[in-house]
Amino acid sequence: MPKIKTSRVTYPEGWELIEPTIRELDAKMREAENDPHDGKRKCEALWPIFRISHQRSRYIYDLYYRRKEISQKLYEFCLDQGYADRNLIAKWKKPGYERLCCLRCIQTRDHNFATTCVCRVPKHLREEQVIECVHCGCKGCASGD
Repeated sequence: MPKIKTSRVTYPEGWELIEPTIRELDAKMREAENDPHDGKRKCEALWPIFRISHQRSRYIYDLYYRRKEISQKLYEFCLDQGYADRNLIAKWKKPGYERLCCLRCIQTRDHNFATTCVCRVPKHLREEQVIECVHCGCKGCASGD
């Protein structure tokens, strides 16, 4: 969760460009956290939170690495303040992980037979065409899709 905005934090140059989007995603996150989870499975209640966290990290990643619209100082500030997931972005930079949805999908200790999640299997190799990841609700994040 990002830290609360206080007057002690000095925001780097360019923060005013990304602040509206970050605030909008924070509001969505708060709404997802407070959303009642009646009738949902235990794991399904967390899916919207994973999706919003992924969206916020992908937004900052795209601004810095793809579009090159923010400075390194602003990028590091966003990572330090918790606006983006540093470990997930580190995986996105590696080949084969460009579309990774969450870090739980590649942790072998969370799966049977020490493998990765079913959402990491390319679509053309799946037996079932429609699947959902148990951890985050992803429908497929393999790089070959």
